Amino acid sequence: MTRLPLHAAVLVIAVLLLQPAYAEPTAIGSFKTWSVYASGSGKDRVCYALAQPKSNTPKTVKRDPIFFLISTWPKRNVLNEPSVVPGYPYKDGAKAGVQVGSDKFEFFTKNDGTNGGAWMDSAADEKRLIDAMQRGQTMIITGTSARGTLTRDEYSLAGISAALDKVKATCK
Repeated sequence: MTRLPLHAAVLVIAVLLLQPAYAEPTAIGSFKTWSVYASGSGKDRVCYALAQPKSNTPKTVKRDPIFFLISTWPKRNVLNEPSVVPGYPYKDGAKAGVQVGSDKFEFFTKNDGTNGGAWMDSAADEKRLIDAMQRGQTMIITGTSARGTLTRDEYSLAGISAALDKVKATCK
């Protein structure tokens, strides 16, 4: 997989997911396979931990940068909101699957033009996923592209707890 430099990739994510009024994200720290960024200030501050997959299949499929993000937006009362940026638009009505150990979770998908994203429906499920991630070693995300291609991305969870601690400390 061709990877963007992390700084450039974060800008892509910020443009896709964050409000346009926010300034360029600032790198706060790296924690093994996870990085923490913040944007804005005061009540408008947004913080997030993000990672790219350590492997993805099929290898032959062209995709934009792939990320898993966990965002905290104090102004919106959002704490540790997980989301997926798959690097392609999802098939209409498709669900994305996330598995950590034996724990399985479902994400709803939404496309904005040629960009896809996936989120969870409930804060309780988000908390269960974050708890599983902090106990786990790897996370598998599956999804189906608009072209019908099934993808599988594997993420390392090394450093996730430290990254979320930094997000919490940075975005109070």
